[in-house]
Amino acid sequence: MTEQEKNVLPTYIVRYGSMRILATMTGEGSSVFRRGQEVVVKTERGTETGQVLCEATEDALSHLDDPPYGKILRLMSEQDAIELANIEGRRNQVMKDCQKHIDALALEMQLVDVEQILGSQRMVVYYLAPERVDFRELVKNLAGEFRTRIEMRQIGVRDEAKLLADYGDCGKPVCCNNHLVKMPPVSMKMAKLQKSTLDPTKISGRCGRLKCCLRYEFDTYEEIQKTLPKPGARILTRQGKAKVVAQQILAQQLLVETEDHRRILIDASEVLSVMKS
Repeated sequence: MTEQEKNVLPTYIVRYGSMRILATMTGEGSSVFRRGQEVVVKTERGTETGQVLCEATEDALSHLDDPPYGKILRLMSEQDAIELANIEGRRNQVMKDCQKHIDALALEMQLVDVEQILGSQRMVVYYLAPERVDFRELVKNLAGEFRTRIEMRQIGVRDEAKLLADYGDCGKPVCCNNHLVKMPPVSMKMAKLQKSTLDPTKISGRCGRLKCCLRYEFDTYEEIQKTLPKPGARILTRQGKAKVVAQQILAQQLLVETEDHRRILIDASEVLSVMKS
């Protein structure tokens, strides 16, 4: 696709595939699409279905890193919906057949999911494995049985959750299965700063790793924390001199110990000066 075509044709951000890939796609001619419409698209993998999210504005594109390009061929038809239903109806049997071939070759890999592309042009096999797997014979056998191109894709435990998980502890659909495009890096530092419980069983997601939502407010916590005197700092307040014991970051308050050894909670705005940090 030329740069001139991208600039002239209406362009949208479309989500497609089991891994919820986001791509910029041009419509055909003067066709106009709306948010939420189910469409048939042409991607690097073949012809498949997707969902229109929004127009590819400059602001929307600023949140994506080098998204793939594709074309919107048409709105999804009743026939397309029937074919998708047939693919989903065969999915369990396809999984069983794939597992049969894996077992026959005694491969050290865990089958996670299979994704069949509209029109049976390709089948993507998602798997977990502790080490590199020689799956050349497996691909040959699967291609012979399903009469389609086979793509093997090794994933991690967070990708497994993205494919299979449903709801999180919050009662809402897991973020990785809903709106997250990339898995953000998450660390215990983020949990500590937000004063979350440090019990791994309570701050771990369905994948067994730290919850992605610990990342969402971390930057805000860090930004506010920089404006507050650190624990141990000697400060001057309207009530006299005191020592900072702890911070309540979001509330922008400080627990301080006064010269007469009282511990009180004050607003950060009550700090007149920091005598010793």
